[in-house]
Amino acid sequence: MTRVVLTRIATVTALGDGLEALWQGLLAGQSGIAPIRRFETSNYISSLGACIAALVAPSDGSLLDAILDRVVSEMGEVPSDCRLLVASTKGEIDRLENACRRGEKIPPAVLFEPLLEKITRRFNLPARGININAACASSTIALIKGASLIAGGRAEAVLVFGADILSEFVFSGFSALQALSPEPCRPFDRYRRGLTLGEAGVALLLMSEKRAGQSGEVPMAFVAGWGAANDAHHVTAPARDANGLILSIRQALKRADVGVERIAAINAHGTGTVYNDTMELKAFKAIFGNSLPPVHGVKGSLGHCLGASGGVEIGIACRALQEQKIPGTVGCLEAEEEAQGMIGASAQPIAGEYLLCCNSGFGGVNGAVILQKGDS
Repeated sequence: MTRVVLTRIATVTALGDGLEALWQGLLAGQSGIAPIRRFETSNYISSLGACIAALVAPSDGSLLDAILDRVVSEMGEVPSDCRLLVASTKGEIDRLENACRRGEKIPPAVLFEPLLEKITRRFNLPARGININAACASSTIALIKGASLIAGGRAEAVLVFGADILSEFVFSGFSALQALSPEPCRPFDRYRRGLTLGEAGVALLLMSEKRAGQSGEVPMAFVAGWGAANDAHHVTAPARDANGLILSIRQALKRADVGVERIAAINAHGTGTVYNDTMELKAFKAIFGNSLPPVHGVKGSLGHCLGASGGVEIGIACRALQEQKIPGTVGCLEAEEEAQGMIGASAQPIAGEYLLCCNSGFGGVNGAVILQKGDS
């Protein structure tokens, strides 16, 4: 089966533009979480979010336009024969908000078809892609789809673009669910109180190993294994027994053909909600037993970036493998019992070629990706 190479990554987050700025900010323990100024928050249970600095929507446009422009600038030119996979949960939802506030007719641009056309044009690709909406695992599932296309010989290059904005529409929904924390989120901390929302844009360029060599692209990492499963438990809550995440991780290990002892670290979903973090730790315990490798999560720095989360975290995982260290989990001041010794607020050294990334989302969706250290 064709080997899948991750050759380029572009990110735009609350810690700046570009993977290097993001990585250095995480190592320094920085957080982009701050009081929200974009809309009034007095009616909600939180006033905090991780917004991208200097993000301004164009006239009669969306904040997603600005994220797209900055990601395209970071990514540069991509092969013209790339298959495009977009990962967004709400797209240009601020257009809907603005139209409703003004009492205007809902613009067609709120739908995903115009957004897909726009993204295709901005990357100068000849064929429009598809949007994969798998809730908070959207870009993880999109990457899995792209890797499957390449591994199966149905594509030589795939571009995954993921983006979601921090909108009042989404913020109000999470507030109504009582899922937001009134303080910055504290992933895996015994006193965690909920999640903090963020926003991000990310682009990932996947290629077959042969095509990457022909194009002079240096592998940042190899996508060694992947798995996806739905626990079908609840509309918003994860299965308490973690069966969906356990299955997806086992699929990823089997496809990568590696034993658990070769996983150097885990980049966890780590939302900071009571049920998600408990579910993840239960899954890790079922897979790794008493030999759990170092674990970290980045949502205490970036907030929960919805559909873009997994893609951004894949980029961070690539740097972790290159540097042989993982950033600390900002906000985890006193790890809950099952996580003690494995998760902390400071960066940790790791040793090994493989790293596991996990994401879960509403509707019971779970995705797991195993990256192998590349050449750069």
